[in-house]
Amino acid sequence: MQLVPMFLVVPMAAAILIILAARKVPRLADALANLATLALLVMAVSLMGKDGVYWVKGLAPRGGTPIGVNLVLDKSSILMLATVGLIAFMVTLYSIQYIGRRASKAHFYSLFLVMIAGVNGVALTGDLLSLYVFIEMASLASYALVAFGDRQAELEASFRYLIVGSVGSLFVLVALAITYSLAGSLNMAQVAMTFGTSLKPIHLVAAGLFVAGFGLKSAFFPFHMWLVDASRAASAPVAAALSGVVIEVVGIFAMARVLFNAIGMTGSLHTLLMILGTISILVGALMALREDDIKRALAYNSVSEVGFIVLALGIGTRPAIAAALVYIVTHAIYKTLLFLNAGAMEYATGSRDLTKLGGLKHRMPVTGATSVIGALSVSAIPPFGGFWARFFIIVAAVQAERYGYAAWAVAGSILTLASFARFQKRVCHDPVGETCAAAKEVPVLMQVSMIGLAVLCIAAGLLWLPQVQDGFFMPAAKIIQEGITYGSGILGM
Repeated sequence: MQLVPMFLVVPMAAAILIILAARKVPRLADALANLATLALLVMAVSLMGKDGVYWVKGLAPRGGTPIGVNLVLDKSSILMLATVGLIAFMVTLYSIQYIGRRASKAHFYSLFLVMIAGVNGVALTGDLLSLYVFIEMASLASYALVAFGDRQAELEASFRYLIVGSVGSLFVLVALAITYSLAGSLNMAQVAMTFGTSLKPIHLVAAGLFVAGFGLKSAFFPFHMWLVDASRAASAPVAAALSGVVIEVVGIFAMARVLFNAIGMTGSLHTLLMILGTISILVGALMALREDDIKRALAYNSVSEVGFIVLALGIGTRPAIAAALVYIVTHAIYKTLLFLNAGAMEYATGSRDLTKLGGLKHRMPVTGATSVIGALSVSAIPPFGGFWARFFIIVAAVQAERYGYAAWAVAGSILTLASFARFQKRVCHDPVGETCAAAKEVPVLMQVSMIGLAVLCIAAGLLWLPQVQDGFFMPAAKIIQEGITYGSGILGM
């Protein structure tokens, strides 16, 4: 368990070293950032299957009082850490040759690593106050990353994101205050044991505030517009990280952890999540279908994709929660790939307008081929991982006799397929336009990152295997589905 704090220490130490080293040896920034993210990925893989609780020194429970600050490593949190490490490494690898065009690499990498440290903290913490601190750490760094550059659009989008994010943080903070007044503790295990199974109206008020706060962080309907603006204005690596890890861990996973494992789910909360998830699926897919700006279309699609995850959590059965976890992993991979594809197209052509792009499969064969793989995965075409994630959610809805929600999920899938069929036709199969006439393939490290993610999209087609389901996703889903009884397990480890 001594390795657990390193998920916070490594990115924070690297962020500081990068600022110090870049003054004398600028190229060290690339090496340090990529070594740090690779180390996070390796550590996460090495801890797969491990469980335990790390109590922060000096803040462990004393005198029999189960109140303290801890980091909880379990099968769900390690799954999030592995996903974050993978996406972070692919983004920093891509950024070596992409970011130099825009602004200081050292400042970009430092902010990015601080954001990753905050996201890792959200995945690990077993304390609600620490959760709030890590959310703010990740959020503040992401606000700065969206504004990273000197264009007015970036600054405006960052300011709007800051306002919306601050409102979300306020909701979470008020919910924390109510929770503390009721439980006398902010340790998740203690909160769960105090609340028990009998939730009063005031408990549901706190739960509603948590849903609103985390909804703003995860960008599902009706809290979604900040993601569209931020993704449009931000650089491709930042937009990829926002959709690939931030909204999923800081928003969705944190909400699942708090609602299921600390407060406890009720029938009304399940219904609320299913309704919001279904609306997000349809609104996001419809808006993506009418967008010509590639990054805005991808952001709207993220709203739809998050809707599927929220719907699965609302269904609340173990297969549904396992499907939500599969969806988080696969969405992180293919959405990161698609945003990096969009960045490569803009890098080579200076445009991200679908009406001006065409014939890129000839001018940019690697970008074109990997974008096809990403589009097939997000469109849930078998045998790609995106198909299995979507299929598992629909099957879980049918098994839970939520037939109407299953039907709407199928409708959302059809809309998504239509959206990305249009995307691929415009980008790859339309005649080469004037904008793309002089386009050529992006630098090699950007290609390597996109190829790596494309290979993972294909490999994710193996996630349906019983060995994978029983070894990773079902045990992780069991932890979340156990609800407040998980609290005694944390304290008993």
